[in-house]
Amino acid sequence: MQGAETPNTRAIDEKYMRRCIQIATCGLGKTAPNPMVGAVIVYNNTIIGEGYTSPFGGAHAEVNAINSVKDKNLLKKATLYVTLEPCSHYGKTPPCADLITEHKIPKVVIGLKDPHVKVAGKGIIKLENAGCKVTTGVLQEECREHHKRFLTFHEKKRPYIILKWAETSDGFIAPSKEMRNTNPEPFWITNNISRQLVHKWRSEEQGILIGTNTALEDNPKLDVRTWSGKNPIRIVLDKNLKIPSSFHIHEKKQSTIIITSINNLDKIQETGDYKHIDFSKNATYNICETLHESNIQSIIVEGGSMTLQSFIDTNLWDEARIFKGNSTFDNGVKAPTIKGTILHRQQLINDQLTILRNDQEHHI
Repeated sequence: MQGAETPNTRAIDEKYMRRCIQIATCGLGKTAPNPMVGAVIVYNNTIIGEGYTSPFGGAHAEVNAINSVKDKNLLKKATLYVTLEPCSHYGKTPPCADLITEHKIPKVVIGLKDPHVKVAGKGIIKLENAGCKVTTGVLQEECREHHKRFLTFHEKKRPYIILKWAETSDGFIAPSKEMRNTNPEPFWITNNISRQLVHKWRSEEQGILIGTNTALEDNPKLDVRTWSGKNPIRIVLDKNLKIPSSFHIHEKKQSTIIITSINNLDKIQETGDYKHIDFSKNATYNICETLHESNIQSIIVEGGSMTLQSFIDTNLWDEARIFKGNSTFDNGVKAPTIKGTILHRQQLINDQLTILRNDQEHHI
């Protein structure tokens, strides 16, 4: 912690930092690869400006907050609160630290230092060199939780990974082939409310990942058609390029990354971004490395049991969101086996949702 403080100052700082986190969530699913930052400007115990990160390529939170202040003269006497260290480098937009010093904002309160190699304390140094009083580490754990996708990407060099599946009350995630052959219609385990919630989740993450079998058996669209939001990038594990060109994952209206072991350009179609990896060893690690190189900060894994279990067995997951319906299959594909700390339980009519956190991997 930098800068002198009293218990009362601390309580005030935490109050406004909570507001920063609250408004920052308005950028969920829209800002990546930028972090979804929230900023609040306070003068005389009154909020005079607020902002959160615009969709990628647009203004950062600090810029939006400063622009929202009607009387810019008040900025010289105000305090800026922000969940993450202001940037100090030129990217799609100019450095936020420069804008703060231009307006002579005398005090900045920061939740977290930015781990990005281009920032990493440089924003704080720039502010202090300009005479700004800087306080860091306010609600640090809450800010780390809020920025978990961005931090996982930069600190662990992989996306933030959410596993999702639905299982019957007797523990199956898919019916047997005999049941499928008898009735080719989809076997829904969950209700409409749960399925819409999944589409909301898809809009909040950069990518959605499935394996070959899921693509072949379900021919999914992997979009957000029952929710208003951005479709995620489809990430499909197609080791031997078995998925026919007529399937939904090859439709051009949605971005697709196809991860394959085939390195023969003659077999590559124009419908996706093909990435070659070695599936014979450390496949899950190789997938994560490829997605990191592709600047994918978060994914939701909706694959079959084998794909899900491979992430569990290699301990490459952060959250698991598991629905349990009240139907039974008696036979079929068993649900993955997983252990984690229960974060949340919720009843959605006749479905039960359980959200787990991977504490063995959880350092956020």
